[in-house]
Amino acid sequence: MRNLIWFRNDLRTLDNVVLHEATKHAEKVIGIYCLDPKYFEETPYGFKKTEKYRAQFLLETLEDLRSELEDLNIDLLVYHERPDVIIPQVCETYAITDIHIQKEWTQEEVDEERNVQQELPTSITWHRHYNQFLFHPDDINFEIEKTPQVFTVFRKKLEKYVDIRKEVHVEAQPETNRIDNPTDIPSIADLGFLSFTMHPNTAFPFKGGENEALARLDCYFFQSKKLGFYKKTRNGLVGRDYSSKFSPWLANGSLSARTIYWKVKQFEQEHFKNQSTYWLIFELIWRDYFKYVSLKHGNAIFKLHGILNKNYDWSSEPCKIAQWINGETASDFVNANMIELKETGWMSNRGRQNVASYFAKELYLDWRIGAAYFESLLLDYDVHSNYGNWMYVSGVGNDPRDRKFNVDMQADRYDTDGRFRKLWLQTTLF
Repeated sequence: MRNLIWFRNDLRTLDNVVLHEATKHAEKVIGIYCLDPKYFEETPYGFKKTEKYRAQFLLETLEDLRSELEDLNIDLLVYHERPDVIIPQVCETYAITDIHIQKEWTQEEVDEERNVQQELPTSITWHRHYNQFLFHPDDINFEIEKTPQVFTVFRKKLEKYVDIRKEVHVEAQPETNRIDNPTDIPSIADLGFLSFTMHPNTAFPFKGGENEALARLDCYFFQSKKLGFYKKTRNGLVGRDYSSKFSPWLANGSLSARTIYWKVKQFEQEHFKNQSTYWLIFELIWRDYFKYVSLKHGNAIFKLHGILNKNYDWSSEPCKIAQWINGETASDFVNANMIELKETGWMSNRGRQNVASYFAKELYLDWRIGAAYFESLLLDYDVHSNYGNWMYVSGVGNDPRDRKFNVDMQADRYDTDGRFRKLWLQTTLF
């Protein structure tokens, strides 16, 4: 077997099922990543699908992945090209017999696979592996079509009854597996962006890549023991340590949910176990939940009426949208959060809930526009969590109470001294 690993949102070597399966009993193993130009173009909503923050984070991740794979004697080909154009050429050049990929189910990814498959000989075998869950779909105790409508029911069905699989590890290939790699990783300029420096006030002063992710995990858990205070600080707004900040690495797959889970268990065994150590796992279950919701409901997660098929009086007034994006609304709390996002590509969980609720339930704007803006800007954009959370907050998803956030009360509670608002409303760099 001559195996090609088509990397997408699984950019790691530790606990990577795709990599693990592709390296078993293979005559040749090669990796490929395609920086499809369409992901750096404007969408119908007028935003670039991927803005500079996530683009830079992705390039850093690819540099790290290439280095880690080289240590395993596996080369990573990186192309700034459409997959359906370049992958058939690579398959022909290296006489590929099998393609291994992370299993995806949302429309763009499925269409992309189909387009590639149509350009390849039918003799090439495809292997699709679930690789991004905490609870593996083969292990859950209900049918995906019966995924509970309420998160609490979902959590209670799983957390005490379904085991988390162990991490998988990959052995190095023989040196003869190496090829003469003809590709270079593009620069940020190659993707159409000007170079930039990180904003000094960012709450996410980290780089992309598996090594950076594991270093952050070690620091947050074992060096600082901040994990032990996570439940108390997770609604914070300022600084690098109010939350774990794992989500950008989870989003592009340079860190796995299982790795985090088993490190929590190690921490509990070596140090202590409390509500905070549990709560970080609780948040990983939320992440899984939105993946199961999208598995169950398919493209309904992208539709205006959501998975509940609820009809609200939505609008798409450009002036209101621009005010929200630029931090020029009637709420200084919303404004501060939106400026932070615009300047850094990051926003706290507390901020996201408030600005999304304000967008959908105060401004009555089409929530999909807000979701598309988040997709463009957020370092940790994940299709399932992004659209799942936007539906939830907008009243067309999985929130049984259909809540509306009172942004003034939220500001008083979570930014009592105004520190966060002062940070972003007075020191914005233009």
